[in-house]
Amino acid sequence: MRYFLTGITGFAGPHLARMLLKNGHQVHALIRGSSGREFDLLDLLNVSEIENIHFHFGDLVDYQSLARIFSTETFDGVFHLAAQSHPPTSFVDPVGTMRNNVTGTVNLIDVIQRHQPDCVLQFTSTSEVYGDECKQVGTLVEDMALRPSNPYGTSKAMIDLYVQERCKNGFLKGFITRAFSHTGPRRGRNFSISWDAYHLMAIKHGRIEGRTLPVGNLQTQRVVIDVDDCVRAYYELMLKFDTDSNGQVYNVCGSRESVKKMEYFTDKLIEYSGLDSIEKKIDQRVFRPIDIMIQVGCTEKIHRRIGWKPTIAIDQTLANLLDYWDRKLAPSKGSLRSAA
Repeated sequence: MRYFLTGITGFAGPHLARMLLKNGHQVHALIRGSSGREFDLLDLLNVSEIENIHFHFGDLVDYQSLARIFSTETFDGVFHLAAQSHPPTSFVDPVGTMRNNVTGTVNLIDVIQRHQPDCVLQFTSTSEVYGDECKQVGTLVEDMALRPSNPYGTSKAMIDLYVQERCKNGFLKGFITRAFSHTGPRRGRNFSISWDAYHLMAIKHGRIEGRTLPVGNLQTQRVVIDVDDCVRAYYELMLKFDTDSNGQVYNVCGSRESVKKMEYFTDKLIEYSGLDSIEKKIDQRVFRPIDIMIQVGCTEKIHRRIGWKPTIAIDQTLANLLDYWDRKLAPSKGSLRSAA
């Protein structure tokens, strides 16, 4: 099978690419410019994996670049992972968020409709489309009304509904995944949990003075899963796609029994880091202007469809994340020239 990925240089994209390659699929990916930034992926993928990805230069907001790709190549499916996905940034730059997430995705959908109507689109939506409704209803289900609490969630809700409309009216083949909190290697340091892991390893390697860990709101509650479990859901749903699943929406989330306050993950990372005397201090840089207190999704629908559930223990996920930042922040061993 030939799959096209957006967001290959982001967080989940390379994890999914590795899974597709491992299962024998041909992987094509969108990348901006020819500066060689695909080799930034060496912090997760090996050289052989990168060399086996077919990179196409273009931009989601540049319609003609997408039309060129989709009029000359043929794909069985598209995994659309690219987005401006940081809620606090969406408050600062709502225009850019809408341009990237709404205009860019409408462009992508249009070229699929026009050039490859049999290509299946997986649209990566988010639990943010539900807003803060969980504290009222207990568990978030796919057929609830969407009430986002930030511009990022709003941008995703707009396309979430657009994909449903396109599929319902016969213009598109596809499905929607609403991913809840997930983390792992390559998660940006501006996201919770990865923020903590980054700062702890920066302290360990002397890149930050003192023993103070800046933290946000540690009282919010989340179910956090491993990124590899998350992208496995995308992949298995794509494999099982048929006419009955066209336009369907699936929550991708851990179980209610695994919901934890954010403080739990912070304390676990401190414990695993081996650092002592770490002081947690509230930092406004990591506080949302409008916070969502709890997010727990119902996963009965995805379980019925493909039997999916998370299999990677959160302790392993946190250890992998710490190891990632440990390798990134460890002092350089010097250049080849200085070693010669």
